[in-house]
Amino acid sequence: MSGALKVVPVSFAQARQFIADHHRHHQPPQGHKYSVGVADAHGLAGVATVGRPVNRHLDNGTTLEVTRVATTGTANACSMLYGAAWRAARALGWQRLITYTQAGEPGTSLRAAGWRKVADRPPRASWSCPSRPRTTSAPHMVARTLWEVP
Repeated sequence: MSGALKVVPVSFAQARQFIADHHRHHQPPQGHKYSVGVADAHGLAGVATVGRPVNRHLDNGTTLEVTRVATTGTANACSMLYGAAWRAARALGWQRLITYTQAGEPGTSLRAAGWRKVADRPPRASWSCPSRPRTTSAPHMVARTLWEVP
């Protein structure tokens, strides 16, 4: 391979380790439906994990969510991962794929991969609620943007 990126298979264990090593603000996810990777001549340059939507109201049996994308900073790796994630979802029969970006993240890679902005979401005070108490290390005091593939 001469520096060109290509989509490669990655195991969940490989994706989790890559995310632990390279993601800016999240820990690896606890589960997934599938993962995809991109590699160049130097090896693995990025991974994406896809799972059930975190928002239970969007978990309708036809929707999946890109829960993590992490790269080494290689040009075009993010947009290639978002495109590959959608092609895989569609091939498996899923009808919708969503993801979120944090406030301040422009979504350039998502737009380049053909995604569109759906909505802006305000920051949450916490993921915990009386009916579902929990702790998380995820940043929750941050506004988010919801994206989907049209």
